[in-house]
Amino acid sequence: MWRQHIAKKALRYGVAGTAAAGLSCAGYSYYQKRMGKSLSIASLYPQSSMHYADPLETPTPPGMRPHAFWTPPKRQEMINDLKGLARDGADSKTAQEREFDLLVIGGGATGAGCTLDAATRGLKVAMVERDDFASGTSSKSTKLVHGGVRYLQKAIMGLDYEQWKMVREALHERKTFLNIAPYLSNELPILLPVYTWWQLPYFWIGCKMYDLLAGKQGISSSYIMGRSKTLESFPMLRAENLVGSLVYFDGQHNDARMNSALAVTAAAHGAVVANHVEVTSLIKEKDEETGKESVRGAMMRDNETGEEWAVKAKGVINATGPFSDAILKMDEPGMSDIVAPSSGVHLVLPSYFSPKNMGMLDPATTDGRVVFFLPWEGGVVAGTTDTLCQVEANPKPSEKEIEWILSEIRRFLSPDVKIRRGDVLAAWSGIRPLVRDPKAKNTKDLVRNHMIHTSDSGLITIAGGKWTTYREMAKETIDKAIDAFSLQPLRDCQTESVRLIGSHAWSDTMFIKLVQNFGVDLEVARHLSHNYGDRAWAVCALGDHKGAQFPSLGERIHPLYPFIDAEVRYAVQYEYALSIVDVIGRRLRLAFLDAQAARESIPKIVGIMAAELGWDESRKRAERRKALEYLTTMGLPDSIIQEEEDSKAKKGAPANQHRNGYVNLRTTGSLDFLDPASYYRRGVFSAEEIGAILSAFSEFDVHGDGHIEVKDIRPFFESIKVPVPAGGLDPYLKEANINHADPAGTVEFEQMFNVLAEIKESFQAKGRLPKENLKLNQIPTHRSGGSV
Repeated sequence: MWRQHIAKKALRYGVAGTAAAGLSCAGYSYYQKRMGKSLSIASLYPQSSMHYADPLETPTPPGMRPHAFWTPPKRQEMINDLKGLARDGADSKTAQEREFDLLVIGGGATGAGCTLDAATRGLKVAMVERDDFASGTSSKSTKLVHGGVRYLQKAIMGLDYEQWKMVREALHERKTFLNIAPYLSNELPILLPVYTWWQLPYFWIGCKMYDLLAGKQGISSSYIMGRSKTLESFPMLRAENLVGSLVYFDGQHNDARMNSALAVTAAAHGAVVANHVEVTSLIKEKDEETGKESVRGAMMRDNETGEEWAVKAKGVINATGPFSDAILKMDEPGMSDIVAPSSGVHLVLPSYFSPKNMGMLDPATTDGRVVFFLPWEGGVVAGTTDTLCQVEANPKPSEKEIEWILSEIRRFLSPDVKIRRGDVLAAWSGIRPLVRDPKAKNTKDLVRNHMIHTSDSGLITIAGGKWTTYREMAKETIDKAIDAFSLQPLRDCQTESVRLIGSHAWSDTMFIKLVQNFGVDLEVARHLSHNYGDRAWAVCALGDHKGAQFPSLGERIHPLYPFIDAEVRYAVQYEYALSIVDVIGRRLRLAFLDAQAARESIPKIVGIMAAELGWDESRKRAERRKALEYLTTMGLPDSIIQEEEDSKAKKGAPANQHRNGYVNLRTTGSLDFLDPASYYRRGVFSAEEIGAILSAFSEFDVHGDGHIEVKDIRPFFESIKVPVPAGGLDPYLKEANINHADPAGTVEFEQMFNVLAEIKESFQAKGRLPKENLKLNQIPTHRSGGSV
């Protein structure tokens, strides 16, 4: 609901308040007219005071939009619905009113897609998620909306019609994806570098077939670039033997925010959605005539309060991705596993490693897979692996997997572009649920696309597939549920044309109005527009007014990123965020862009969420620790948890969270080459170490011209206690173009600094070059689809 003091602030914005209220009024008026009601000030602002928005009195019919400040029902209202109570908690429903048509278990892309599909058909549907929406695989994808050029190659080379059909369907869904969520998704040109002449026509034919297969659902067409144009477009690329490149187009999206938009849109259409609610067991009823047991609901536990209750439904859908087997075993304890889990690790690197508006695909890695290198949300996503793993809630990427990806990237980038472990801003592991059909003759074979399985008790399980085809998967699942449970939908599938919340009044230039009307920073305005769509008006209305002339609204959560305080409030009030991890992982995406920046943002986020949710000191401490534990799964070392504990023991001294490292180095004129923190640090050297290098160099720079003589290199190294590598110093000096055979020669500071950096990296165990033991236990490409 609109908090009065924020509403008064919003009105004081003058033009901003007028514009926001006008947009709200227009949206609400449109809704009222479509519902056959008249608009009045009393209906828009009940009790003569503004509210953040009253929930819609009835579900939003397909094709209609909630107004700009519509607020989804409160979480407690959703819980009351699940309990069979009225939303105000009154016990006034009949037994028939308490029962849902469908209960969907799992709040990832597939579960949210199924829920939206069912709700827009007019079915009474509920969705519950044990953790948070997109807390698992759905937030840890490659961020692509694609048909799969790799799948197309396999289809052609293997004359495989099923692969061909899968690509064609995915290309159709790609276009639909871009249409229903235009602010969260976009076209992205992807470059394929070519290093042999014969590959140029080969790739050109393949890309043109990819374009043609899309048909009317196609996006921009692929094209060839020559060598010079390729290097101009992607200057970081290795130039040696480069012939040219092919550029084709696919889609890209913000996966976790897309997932949240699906859940909230489903709520706008009347669905009951609740995160942090866990299914503990299934409810079965026996048919007295046949004696057959059927799944007719589930027992729930609210993981926030510990409260438990039963939910009845005519049918239950298991859409829990990698955790499908856990729900299946609640139904049939002796059932064999259908999920073959595969770990896909991705890294995020700084933006300077890739052009802003062009990605790259390496079509020939050392093990026959492909590696993507894609700009995303101000960073660069690189990946992925495809390694056998165990199913767990928060898997950690191993250093071996991270180094494998780095080693593959180094192969296609210019030798001048050094990529270190310290350049990795974030790293995550998502579990891809490859599935086996339990009804197939050979249960060892993996299903190439998705699979819908109906157990003897009627439990429907949807598993496999990929983000791009979530809508088609949901459609097929709900179609099957309607037949299996004899449901009576009011209309056919609508999701191909139902735009997600935030899409209706959005335009690519909307950010200009946010700058002009609210006085937000340009970078912030662009970010809000492309992450919230027309809901950015509601986000801005929750921001603190800074009092400055410009920017006048919104305090950044972290100085390096455009996330502001209002987004945290919006996440709590509009998107069901209940924890710090919900915010930094799935609403703001900061943990995916820069894990250390997310760590440094925790105090501000705790303060805002504590005020919104009424946390006491005990809950604040618990949330901080959970957030740190989560960040150790995002590429930060486990030592950050102990550092937090150590800081508390120092009578309130703050933890050393600054970007110059995770430990407090106290060097005395020498370098710490065995410092474990430098392995994760953006800069190889700490501020203290840089000072020691500069001081020592100036001692040997006798002429004061920024040079030292070659004969002084070893004494210079000895003065700051540089250990001699196993192979000696000569390889490092040669790589820096230092002629160490000429004792009268001179060396610039930059050259010496680069040599020291290379030596220090070589002492960090992982080294600079890929080792033989980097070979991963990856799933064969013919079984996994090439890990794309």
